[in-house]
Amino acid sequence: MENFLCDLKDSSTESEAAVLDFELYPFVLVFHELDAKYCLIAEFRVALTEPNISLPKLQELCFNGIPFEGGLRSLCWKILLNYLPVEQAQWSSFLKKQREIYAQFLKEMIIQPGIVKANLGFIREDVTLEDHPLNPNPDSRWNTYFKDNEVLLQVDKDVRRLYPDMAFFQRPTDYPCLLIMDPQNEFETLRKRVEQTTLKSQTVAHNRSGVTNVSSPRKTTSANEYEVLPNGCEAHWEVVERILFIYAKLNPGIAYVQGMNEIVGPVYYTFATDPNTDWKEHAEADTFFCFTNLMSEIRDNFIKSLDDSQCGISYKMEKVYSTLKEKDMDLYLKLQEQNIKPQFFAFRWLTLLLSQEFLLPDVIRIWDSLFSDIHRFDFLILVCCAMLILIRDQLLAGDFTTNMRLLQDYPISDVDLILKKAKELQDSA
Repeated sequence: MENFLCDLKDSSTESEAAVLDFELYPFVLVFHELDAKYCLIAEFRVALTEPNISLPKLQELCFNGIPFEGGLRSLCWKILLNYLPVEQAQWSSFLKKQREIYAQFLKEMIIQPGIVKANLGFIREDVTLEDHPLNPNPDSRWNTYFKDNEVLLQVDKDVRRLYPDMAFFQRPTDYPCLLIMDPQNEFETLRKRVEQTTLKSQTVAHNRSGVTNVSSPRKTTSANEYEVLPNGCEAHWEVVERILFIYAKLNPGIAYVQGMNEIVGPVYYTFATDPNTDWKEHAEADTFFCFTNLMSEIRDNFIKSLDDSQCGISYKMEKVYSTLKEKDMDLYLKLQEQNIKPQFFAFRWLTLLLSQEFLLPDVIRIWDSLFSDIHRFDFLILVCCAMLILIRDQLLAGDFTTNMRLLQDYPISDVDLILKKAKELQDSA
């Protein structure tokens, strides 16, 4: 491009060359942006093709944003979430084993119970004096089935409204789970189980911190509006439902809590849109294990008994305010004066990793930095502070009602600006 401009200048008068410079300037900018992008992609590819990937180097690269091209983000997230080992030679055997384990989970927790339920009208061996639908014994198979239904109905309600402003989760997946969706199968799938049950599920997630609405008020699409797909097909939200149901079964201590759907959604979307079909085909299993690893780091946010502990959500919310006090005393005092407690807004920000405050592409960009944080989500506290400081003038001028509206529906959509400010706060520590 530079030689091209020089040739034009040599064959033109000085004034003509100046006009050419001005007219071609936008194209030069685009060229440099593309050049920088390709250099960044090349840098990622070099880092990811090392026999033993340097995790610190990869974290440094990913912190400033991961390119989507070539499935780079999907691959990096699998490493950053401690799913893929850093030794590339282990990937093939490791992935084969993990995906077989997930297939076994499907058989044990969905297929086999579904077969038993489908046979109830013909084989009544499970209805005995020892075990029957009214048996109060907590170890009763019927009791377990009914409790699972309560969880399933709550999961189903939540996943159907995942990002209703985009059609992705309602679209059919290119890779329906053949173990589940084979048209020849006659067992009770999760879809049939939800359709047939007449149980009314109790709310699984109870409001703990004064937040009147954990779910975004914008997500009001009725589940009845979604088109029912034909047999053999399944929507992406059904895959997410299966992931969450199996997670709840394997983790009875926490089971399913409302909001987990907002955590698994961006991970699944990233893996299910991977341009590499070899990875994309196994998005469900890979998402399950990455989600499980992610939850192992943030699950304390969802456990009420840990709210006031040093690892609980209350401590983290207070950490947002103590950090704000250090960085911007005037703004901190204003919020204190108006009695705006951090649980009024920071509870949702922290618990759901900002997944309801921004559009999905922006959430994914933020998560590039959060997953790359060597201190594992300490950077999230700084991002929350940056969000407050960037609207400080509005907050300082507003009354309680105005400020609550700002914090419940955050007005700035430029996540690069927010991340830049958070990095400045980090560097100034």
